[in-house]
Amino acid sequence: MQVKVRDIVKIMESFFPVYLAESWDNVGLQIGSYSAPVSKVLVALDLDKEVLQYALDQKADMIITHHPLFFTGIKSIDYEQSQGSLLKGIIEAGITVYAAHTNLDAGERGLNQILAERIGLQDIKPLDKGHREALYKLVVYVPIGHEEAVRQAINGAGAGHLGRYADCSFRSKGTGLFRPLEGSRPFIGQEGLLEEVEEYRLETVVTQHRLGKVLQEMLKAHPYEEVAYDVYLLENRGSVFSLGRTGKLAQEMSLQEFCTQVKMNLGLEFLRVVGDMNQPVKKIAVVSGAGASFMSKARSHKCDVLLTGDLKYHEAKDAESMGLAVIDAGHQGTERIMANYLRDLLNEENIKQGLELEVISINGRECIVTVKL
Repeated sequence: MQVKVRDIVKIMESFFPVYLAESWDNVGLQIGSYSAPVSKVLVALDLDKEVLQYALDQKADMIITHHPLFFTGIKSIDYEQSQGSLLKGIIEAGITVYAAHTNLDAGERGLNQILAERIGLQDIKPLDKGHREALYKLVVYVPIGHEEAVRQAINGAGAGHLGRYADCSFRSKGTGLFRPLEGSRPFIGQEGLLEEVEEYRLETVVTQHRLGKVLQEMLKAHPYEEVAYDVYLLENRGSVFSLGRTGKLAQEMSLQEFCTQVKMNLGLEFLRVVGDMNQPVKKIAVVSGAGASFMSKARSHKCDVLLTGDLKYHEAKDAESMGLAVIDAGHQGTERIMANYLRDLLNEENIKQGLELEVISINGRECIVTVKL
């Protein structure tokens, strides 16, 4: 079966739902069509002329980037300007462009989780309660003999996950009453006659982003013409999603030693550091990209260090005054791991789902380099 853009988007948004994106962000389809066929996908941090040329050389049909091609509306597409020329090349080549940005940062298996693991942290937790997922209780009434088919359908679509447990549900037996009206086509009973049927009340919990799919699969599996079901918004909430993480080192070390570990694990040549290089550190906060705005949250969690990028002078002075060490590993330095990670994740899903699709990646060149004169 030919893979379409919508098939890849479905995989992406199962891991990184778009509702996790910040309000100022612009994630999702940037250029192209959900119905376009795809045989090869290129994953990159950014989309520039170098990445586009690589996509053309590799005959990629789709490019997935971390940074959106468009953050705000554009008023003109001038082929003589760099952006206009880039857009012209993308459209003429028929390449679809999709972006996963702050939703990829915040996802349960998102960029900041992978970054925290990569630098050697343990006991990793969200840095703050940036987004707490809504939970719903789904209750559906099913005739006896069909309860297992409906249960498998809703659990297979993602309902019934509680912590480290799957397929969680509850059922109780009762009696359903209904009278089929004129023009109905009842699965059980006759038109105009009151019918009593032994049924199961089947109930489970569904997260916000899976509710639509669960209801769709439930209705397909249910034998009734008109399905009786209820959906309740719960006061208790599901998973917490954050743009950052906190974690602990396996053993305390000096800031100097931790910097060496970060450089080695992220493959970096240089770091910018605020703090006493001899001070002992153990609890670490990480925010990929530009995360200096999280300094106060990191300190409130009693973190010794914040690892991020794009640190400004006055932010460095603020960190110094609050007694927080900061490692600036660069915007690209903290995010470039996403390309290979997302490539491997999508290829794993391709194998699981039997999709005829190849996913490749490119780590673009550094746009800022440090030179010794």
